Amino acid sequence: MKDKNLSVNNIDRRSFIRWSSVVTGSMLAPSVFIACNETTNPSGESAKSDDTRIIRTGCPSHNCGGKCLLKLHVSNGVITRIETDDRQNDDISDPQLRACLRGRAYRKRQYHPDRLKYPLKRTGKRGEGKFERITWDEAYDIMHSEISRIISEYGNSAIHVPYGTGSYTNTNGRWPVSRFMNMIGGSLGFYNSYSWACINIATPYMFGTLESGNQRQDWMNSKYILMWGWNPAEMKDGTNSDYFIRRARENGTRVVCIDPRLSQSVVALADEWIPIRPGTDTAMMSAMAYVIINEGLTDYDFIKRCCSGFDASSMPAGYEDCESYTDYITGRLDGIAKTPEWAEKITMVPAATIIRIAREYATLGPSVLYQGYGMQRRAYGEQVVRAGSTLAAITGNIGISGGWASGLANQKGGAPFWTVFPEGENPIKAKIPVYLWTEAVIKGKEFGPEHGIRGAESLDNNIKMIWSVASNILINQHGNINRTRKIIEDESLLEFIVVQDNFMTPSAKFADLVLPACTQFETWGIEDGWKYGEEVFLTPQAVVPPFETKSDYLICAELAEKFGVYNSYTEGGRNEKDWVAWFVDEIYRKTRFPEMPVFRKFEHSNAGVYVKPVGNPAVAFMDFRRDPLKYPLNTPTGKVEIFSSRLHDMNKPDEIPAVAKYIREWESPFGEEAHRFPLQAMGHHYMPRVHSTHDNNIWSMEAFPQRVFINPADADSRGIKDGDMVMVWNDRGALAIPCRVTRKIMPGLVDIPQGAWY
Repeated sequence: MKDKNLSVNNIDRRSFIRWSSVVTGSMLAPSVFIACNETTNPSGESAKSDDTRIIRTGCPSHNCGGKCLLKLHVSNGVITRIETDDRQNDDISDPQLRACLRGRAYRKRQYHPDRLKYPLKRTGKRGEGKFERITWDEAYDIMHSEISRIISEYGNSAIHVPYGTGSYTNTNGRWPVSRFMNMIGGSLGFYNSYSWACINIATPYMFGTLESGNQRQDWMNSKYILMWGWNPAEMKDGTNSDYFIRRARENGTRVVCIDPRLSQSVVALADEWIPIRPGTDTAMMSAMAYVIINEGLTDYDFIKRCCSGFDASSMPAGYEDCESYTDYITGRLDGIAKTPEWAEKITMVPAATIIRIAREYATLGPSVLYQGYGMQRRAYGEQVVRAGSTLAAITGNIGISGGWASGLANQKGGAPFWTVFPEGENPIKAKIPVYLWTEAVIKGKEFGPEHGIRGAESLDNNIKMIWSVASNILINQHGNINRTRKIIEDESLLEFIVVQDNFMTPSAKFADLVLPACTQFETWGIEDGWKYGEEVFLTPQAVVPPFETKSDYLICAELAEKFGVYNSYTEGGRNEKDWVAWFVDEIYRKTRFPEMPVFRKFEHSNAGVYVKPVGNPAVAFMDFRRDPLKYPLNTPTGKVEIFSSRLHDMNKPDEIPAVAKYIREWESPFGEEAHRFPLQAMGHHYMPRVHSTHDNNIWSMEAFPQRVFINPADADSRGIKDGDMVMVWNDRGALAIPCRVTRKIMPGLVDIPQGAWY
């Protein structure tokens, strides 16, 4: 492979060992650099008097839900220490972007002895983890041969680049791979997300858009905030979201958290914790609506002008005889009034508490009901999304400062979640739901409309090749993993699997070819601040790649040479830094951030981040609320659709109701199997990890070891003591895990943090 000068030279084994010794030594003297004075060198990097450079950069978030600022101390090519944002200016207009445990412990991931070092080819059975070292030229030859064979035998649609969020800078992750595949004929795509599939689908049916939240600075104008299943102190959900909640609370806002577990967000941010049985949130929301309607606490002026389907008088034309939302809440058709007493039996939340929370939300406002995403990653998850937005609608907390329409919370007037690497157009138009890739492997041509295919009537063939980049969804992060394992082990189904990552993850063990990738600190990149779009982080290369690791972009560029598309792929030989300069000068500055400094100035400032100034916080749907005729929503009625005619007309009205309804999950504490499995299992995003990333980070996992959490009442009845090794099982599988007995989880549940390596 010719040296196209797209990346820096790699580091050898001896240098890597020196890294490890420096890191270990720094553990013994953690304050060695504290007293050193910072200066600025001609390149703009901060420097110490002992020649240690300080590089400000974005934290490798791995899809934590945010992006924070790190200060890397680099000496002799080694990161010896990591600090976070300590700027003196720290107010609500420009708060510090302080990293959590994961970012501060990143050296233990960066210099982990188990980093992938060379390309590897499988020698044993899939999943055994037996590999042999090969050269990059051999790896590229295998890639070229297998990709060409599969395209020739099955077509490009037999190749799938699955969902993966382990790398999020614009120049790395799955996007450079998608660009490469699109240049050689495309690949089978996907739509939606593992994170918020139901929100993505359900919210536009009510509002015609996903941009349904105000800017977070507007929470200072809220009087009441319901954090419903939302845990920003541990999983972020937008850089500094927990900071803005804390500032609102300091300003007098009452904050209530509804969650099955007493999370760190409850401890740090809330005035009250209300535990609720998982999967029953829509029942409580329905009972709150009953109280609000029955006690005359609705904002009827807003409902009359701006909403469709609340009651018989506001039903859309042609649907006058259908069930309105009020009909459902009062039980006019099903005979079941959705009273607090009805909900108490389902949710385990006392009726008196439901009544009080309903009154507070409706009368203490303006109010925010902010939904976390865990409760919509369940059966009928779209119902809780719409139920929360319906509460906002009937209380008039939409289109006002201090309110919140719920949904996915892309703030109006803000930015897209992130700007990704230019992938180009995919010649393969078929897309599958992101979560159903295993079904596409099995069903092939039988995978059709009933499975959610888009862009085609059915698949042309089964998926035969998977190229997984910065992703652990092949096994670890997918559901029903014992079934999934059987699928990916079967070489008659999947003929070729490539995994490109930093470590031999559980997914990588099932690969035929493993390609060692750089970390964010070893290459150039740039990234949005995730979701709210107020920050852009520059992530300059801080250290050189170790051993034979390469960036995702460089791997694709060198493979593009084998396929004869190098010049078009790199647009004349651009490296990662060239692309970053292009992003700054041609994309960000010419679209969303016109005041952002040009790349050269941004680079030499060593600021690490550009923060877009926020004046008056944007309020979603303000114009619509003021004049719904002049500024209609992008819905069939132009209004907030509490009743959706489009959902009504779908083929399964019993499972896709036109108004938000509580539907009992097919596996629930009320089901036929409850006597066999009396405890309900749940999971949560765990502080030491980001999904499965950092599970091998000894610093973070030492602070928060993996364990199952159980309430003392349930533990005592089973003779379980804190620290015991217990077996957790159901019909899908079993695991042995240490136990933590705590009142931070409600009775009737066990909580296993998600992301531990399989």
